[in-house]
Amino acid sequence: MKHLLQLTLTVFLFFELNSAYPQEPHFSSELVFPLRAEHNHAPSIVELADGSMLASWYRGSGERKADDVSIYGARLAKDTTDWSDDFMMTDTPGFPDGNTAMMVDSRGHLHLFWPLVLANTWESCVSQQLVSFNPSGIGCPKWDRKESLWLKPEDFSGQAITKLDALLPTIPKPLPENLQKHITEVRERLTDKLYQRLGWQTRCKPTVLDSGRILLPLYSDTYSFSLMAISDDHGLSWRASKPLMGFGNIQPTVLQKKDGTLVAYMRENGFTGKIRKATSSDQGESWSDVTSIELVNPGSGLDAVKLSNGNWVLIYNDTPQGRNQLAVALSRDEGSSWSSPKYLEKEKEGSFHYPAIIQGRDGRIHAIYSYFVLGGKSMKHAQFSESWIESP
Repeated sequence: MKHLLQLTLTVFLFFELNSAYPQEPHFSSELVFPLRAEHNHAPSIVELADGSMLASWYRGSGERKADDVSIYGARLAKDTTDWSDDFMMTDTPGFPDGNTAMMVDSRGHLHLFWPLVLANTWESCVSQQLVSFNPSGIGCPKWDRKESLWLKPEDFSGQAITKLDALLPTIPKPLPENLQKHITEVRERLTDKLYQRLGWQTRCKPTVLDSGRILLPLYSDTYSFSLMAISDDHGLSWRASKPLMGFGNIQPTVLQKKDGTLVAYMRENGFTGKIRKATSSDQGESWSDVTSIELVNPGSGLDAVKLSNGNWVLIYNDTPQGRNQLAVALSRDEGSSWSSPKYLEKEKEGSFHYPAIIQGRDGRIHAIYSYFVLGGKSMKHAQFSESWIESP
């Protein structure tokens, strides 16, 4: 009888694990909603406690200069492929709302982050947070908390000006007049407390460290560099890390190595044409100099996820120009090397960009991204297995 019970348990675990973590290559994708004429952009995605997916993005007649931009969402029930009708998640009347980022914390609470644009400029953003204690169900979650993330970084002007002065001789000459004007403007704004404290925007999802600390990656178009908002109390309060100053590194995504080191991969917003990188050995308080890795980046958003088996997956546009190719790559050595790109999208025209990526509890990888084609704009959701990334 004992042996029979052991055999039954073994068989059960075998089928449970193999159904939860599919080994065969699998890929499927679908639009979250039919193509629309409005500007729909900058999605995020989470898995809720009931196994359903929740997506978010912004919609309106434009971006920062359009006062009708609101945050929308849609739901995908577990084991289905049809998304719900979209619904408004939040709106700040008379002001544009921007890039969405979401997470579900260890208590099952949903956190939605986005920048509120005060004066129709990215430099005037203040990031916002909504929290739902019980986000499952239908339609828009019930929001239980709302606050602005008022950040007060330590004065970084001295170090930043030194880095800027070191960077300028490496930039190809002659400088266009508009670029020279921008550099002069950035130098002036580096010493301005208002610009140091405003303009920090969300893009990629938060990272929860092994310690429980939450890092919310932020970036500034004022200076074209990044910063982390840090919370040690489940997102009740936030403070600023030291900035990641590469003057061309924005929209970071953060992964944690087995030894605790943090790696931030960032969108290129300068002259290298490559994905940018920085590391931290003190839980995100401070960061190394910003460098570049070998993977190309045309000046577009990326994201990454650490899988349950420790492997890393990066999603990015792998073209030197344009956003008509969207790829994923796998790393088995914590970013030291990456597999050949596997394409979610590879077309002559269109833009497939601003991706967000997570792993579900069943082992499947979920990506969502802005899908722009001649007929309109939508969000597209793809789910695939790890083995698909390296399949022929």
